[in-house]
Amino acid sequence: MVAATGDGYHEVEVVQVTAPRVAIGGQAVIEGVMMRGPHWVSTVVRRPSGEMAEQVNYRPSLLVRNRWARLPVVRGVVVLWEALAVGVRALVYSANQAVESEMGRPLSRREVALSLGLGVGLAVGLFFVFPTVLVRWVDPGLGPVGFNLLEGALRTAVLVAYVGLLGFLPDLRRVYMYHGAEHKAVNAWERGVPLEVREVQRQSRFHPRCGTSFLLVVVLVAVVVFSLLGKPPLGLRIASRVLLVPVIAGLAYEVIRAGARSRWFRPLVAPGLWLQRLTTREPDPTQVEVAIRALKRVLEREDERALERTVA
Repeated sequence: MVAATGDGYHEVEVVQVTAPRVAIGGQAVIEGVMMRGPHWVSTVVRRPSGEMAEQVNYRPSLLVRNRWARLPVVRGVVVLWEALAVGVRALVYSANQAVESEMGRPLSRREVALSLGLGVGLAVGLFFVFPTVLVRWVDPGLGPVGFNLLEGALRTAVLVAYVGLLGFLPDLRRVYMYHGAEHKAVNAWERGVPLEVREVQRQSRFHPRCGTSFLLVVVLVAVVVFSLLGKPPLGLRIASRVLLVPVIAGLAYEVIRAGARSRWFRPLVAPGLWLQRLTTREPDPTQVEVAIRALKRVLEREDERALERTVA
């Protein structure tokens, strides 16, 4: 097959996967894409030199190893935790590829820990604590339902404004382009389209299982859950917002699963697809090539595992 690169077009291999279809998810990273199957994770990054660096790891999901992890709501918490753990490793790997090329050394554990700590603290404070504190200004004039609806509206506005503003930063705009490339590659695989750059480019840059959709559904589910708690004092209110994040994530996951299977739940998932207009951009051919490489590496390993189990 012919794939476009910064130097023109060159031949790359076409991998035919004979194993049954598997669920594939992914994530954009710094100048690259991470793809994940039930057992394997691959990260492919375009280094400043133009070459592609790749890393493939065996990281089987708890969902395929433990029956309890597949229980309703619990599986959503497991998916969220694994997505964070795997995603952080992929981000660190991609950052090291860029930093090592410029600085001659990878990031230290302390630098990684500090960056992750600041990121998690910012996310919790911005999306859960800030709207709760802000809405307190109008606290006396609203009942429990109106109060929680306003808080949910503020949380949604903060989320939309945040992801929209990030798209104006040049480096993060490129991450959004890789996000689009990741979606296109997964859409091509799920539709049986050949994993070739020209064919994958024709696919949609939107996908219903995107983490962006998940975040927005989390915000909507939070409105319902927090409304059931009424109007506790500010300290208890903030604590409940933080401590109930796993529960809300589990419920949001069930909503997304239902939306994929039943047309009655699809209106709840639709806003997430709209939000992807902000978090994805149309990728260039070299970015699509990276996404295809990452997807192929996972499919190769998942195919090998399926064949081994068949022989055994």
